[in-house]
Amino acid sequence: MLPHQLLATDNEPLADAEARRRHVERALSVRPAGGWELALAYRCMQQWFSPIVVGAERLPEEPCLFVGNHGLFAVDGLVVLPLMLHDYGRFLRPMGDKFLFTAPRLADFLVSRGATMGHPEVCSALMAARQDILVFPGGAHEAVKSKAEKYRLQWKDRLGFVRLAARHGYRIVPFGLVGPDDFYAHLVEGESLAESFPARWLSARGLLPKDLRRDLVPPLARGSLGTLLPRPQRCYLGFAEALDLSALRGKRVGRARLEALRDEVAGRIEVQLEGLLAAREQDRGQEGLLRRVLNL
Repeated sequence: MLPHQLLATDNEPLADAEARRRHVERALSVRPAGGWELALAYRCMQQWFSPIVVGAERLPEEPCLFVGNHGLFAVDGLVVLPLMLHDYGRFLRPMGDKFLFTAPRLADFLVSRGATMGHPEVCSALMAARQDILVFPGGAHEAVKSKAEKYRLQWKDRLGFVRLAARHGYRIVPFGLVGPDDFYAHLVEGESLAESFPARWLSARGLLPKDLRRDLVPPLARGSLGTLLPRPQRCYLGFAEALDLSALRGKRVGRARLEALRDEVAGRIEVQLEGLLAAREQDRGQEGLLRRVLNL
């Protein structure tokens, strides 16, 4: 698999039943990190991002489908996953875009850390096994958003996550996360890069696919002090009241009802984002000198 083929629209790593079976089997065998590995990840996350959590008392004890806004470059997992595992004992299983599971070595690494491909059969298997699941319905598009789209949901018409939650009678926990969209400063937006002369030149020579997935083209950006390291922005994580779909388990749910549930989840996330952005604004100016320097 050539690197540029990862961005092609026709990549289907789990196209056959045997591939899906193996993926599910491996995913269900993974256990959460612990010991020094979790302690190190948690300490680094706390030192760099200093997260503030709101609404943790709303978390149900039962396994849930956690649904939230995706951060730029999908680095939100660096905050959410160790925090949830260390502080709340919740081993969230993030579901990622198919392109991440096309390269075997990358796929092996991600699965070994608890991630899985966002496929309906995989999600159903995790729900049947009563796992905590993390999904970002905005997907790859939301992870390469423009500066103008910061902290805006990019869900389009996706209903898969709520359809599966209803089928399995799962609880959906909507959450908002503020911070990751500011880890990097935008220099050139992804849409401009995809339409640029260098991109066309590379495509003409087979170094980029002609059917390039434009939703995967990231902006040209810079992090802390001009490096690739994310800027140490304080993160704000807020949980809304969960939606209990246990009454829908095994029932046929029409599209109109699914759309209403999706919109309810989105609305609760947007309320969280609004409140978290306001809280961050109130906290501005309280950072220490080192953090202000590293945010340049």
